[in-house]
Amino acid sequence: MTTGDSWRERRRSILGAEGAAEIAASLLEEMGTEDRDDEEIEAEHRASRLAAVREYDPEARLDEVLQLRLTGPDTEAGALRFQWGDALLHPVEAAVSMAAGTPVELELTGISAGSTVVHARPVAPVLSPEAHALDTPATSAASTGMSTLTKLLSALEAESDIREWARLFDAVEALSRALGKYRLDLGVTWYDAEGGARRAQLTERGRRYVELLRETRDRDQEMVISGRITELRESGWVKVKTGTAKNAYAYDVRFEEPEELLRMRPGLGDNVHFRVRFRQRLDSVGIARSTEYTYLGPAAEQISLPLES
Repeated sequence: MTTGDSWRERRRSILGAEGAAEIAASLLEEMGTEDRDDEEIEAEHRASRLAAVREYDPEARLDEVLQLRLTGPDTEAGALRFQWGDALLHPVEAAVSMAAGTPVELELTGISAGSTVVHARPVAPVLSPEAHALDTPATSAASTGMSTLTKLLSALEAESDIREWARLFDAVEALSRALGKYRLDLGVTWYDAEGGARRAQLTERGRRYVELLRETRDRDQEMVISGRITELRESGWVKVKTGTAKNAYAYDVRFEEPEELLRMRPGLGDNVHFRVRFRQRLDSVGIARSTEYTYLGPAAEQISLPLES
């Protein structure tokens, strides 16, 4: 072994795994660099760029960017499978629109690796020629929607009360089902026009909580329905319309024993007064997943006739 080889061997022994880690940590501390992920670094760069530009143009704004990071067994190639895109991207857009309270269109701008990272942005609204740049709202509909959506996703991951966002639950539940189907976790990062960033995720833990919230319980109450029969079936089903107006509410009343309906000998146009059980199936968010009206008996004198043999 030459002198040079001996020196290199000794150097390698000194800079072993532990020594190298200490030196790297020391260098990072001197450089003022901490352990951050790509999204945090990108958010800081955007904020720095905006601050620099606003030295010359105080009204400057950044382009809004949505980043969806998919992780799972089949994401290492950094590709978006068509079946994923069809199942995932529409529910994301629907959830953002619901959260914003107005339709928000999103468009795909790219795919990159690091698992599968989907880059998107809101479709720019078409402004009339007379519209002035200063008329642009400080907070876009997309930003409002993403702010609300990330709060909901964070609450699901924390298994917290989400009734505040009950109107978004169906859209997020569709997204959760799609993620579960393809064994994917979702990380969401929203970069707004003011240099800020919002982040959230929906992992297996959040998806299990969504399934738990989706379970229903029955709530029953008794009520009286009065109106005119507009449809009926021998299988034990009657539609009772509460008024003569075209848009008057109509109830679908089910008879558990169809023979009871036949004994009543009802006819189209007959006025009836039914005592019914109104059953709602509510999920844990408080959303009625189904309603059912079941006939209990007459609410006023109604003669039942025997069935002919």
